[in-house]
Amino acid sequence: MTKYGSFPGARPRRLRTTPAMRRMVAEHRLHPADLILPAFVREGISEPVPISAMPGVVQHTRDTLRKAAVEAVEAGVAGIMLFGVPEDAKKDAAGTAGTDPDGILQVAIRDVRAEVGDDLVIMSDLCLDEYTDHGHCGVMDADGRVDNDATLERYAEMAQVQADAGVHVVGPSGMMDGQIGVIRDALDQTGHEDVSILAYTVKYSSAFYGPFREAVGSSLQGDRKTYQQDPANLRESLRELALDLEEGADMVMVKPALPYLDVLAKIADAVEVPVAAYQISGEYAMVEAAAEKGWIDRDKAIMETLTGIKRAGANMILTYWATEAARGL
Repeated sequence: MTKYGSFPGARPRRLRTTPAMRRMVAEHRLHPADLILPAFVREGISEPVPISAMPGVVQHTRDTLRKAAVEAVEAGVAGIMLFGVPEDAKKDAAGTAGTDPDGILQVAIRDVRAEVGDDLVIMSDLCLDEYTDHGHCGVMDADGRVDNDATLERYAEMAQVQADAGVHVVGPSGMMDGQIGVIRDALDQTGHEDVSILAYTVKYSSAFYGPFREAVGSSLQGDRKTYQQDPANLRESLRELALDLEEGADMVMVKPALPYLDVLAKIADAVEVPVAAYQISGEYAMVEAAAEKGWIDRDKAIMETLTGIKRAGANMILTYWATEAARGL
């Protein structure tokens, strides 16, 4: 052995020497087309309303939503996921504003479609929680529980009115059993065979939804643990996945993203359809709050979290930083 024999022959650091080298050997790359912008549009306001728990995010007016859609297109963002926020007086036990052809979400879909056409994939939240006075994702039975099958009937109606308004993709987020099959049948029977379904296949009952509930003006009473998934469970996610694919899901989603990267990786390994992950309001708020305190580098943290979600297997990432991140890319 020579005097140099004790030094390592394999030196992974050789591939980290310069920015150009690191860029060349990078295993995963973010692209603007990976990103989808969630956006809130609120009925009856004349100016955007800031969401206190989500600095930089607002409840849009119809006009500012159209502008945000144009900016997303210009940045190269792939899609926009729309959430309607009705006036409180229009909320009721059945969430009828959600199936009103002139309800705020349907109006917003038409607005954005008229503004950007097919240049942006227009997605809509298909759920009742924004429109019910009790804040749950479905209609209630006599015992105060969410009635699964009665809710499915309401989802079928929602799918039709959202498709009539011009949406490209519906996103059923209520976690009702059988929702994908019922919605697929409703779309097909009303001449909307080309409208896709992004299934919220894995949606956990999470503490990280807090800021979102401010964003949509939630009236929630109690919790959603009887229909959203238990954070302790992973095999259950694979069962939900099999059911959604059997029922006709075109794409599947894991929500939240960062606390469930292991689940995302399992789902991505198991399917041949596109996989989305939703970087939700609490994830956004944590980064923004820590950055505001000067505890982390905001821009680097944003890109690191998005890269981690991509590395875990997401083809699409719903993130409130979509337009900003796309511009940076």
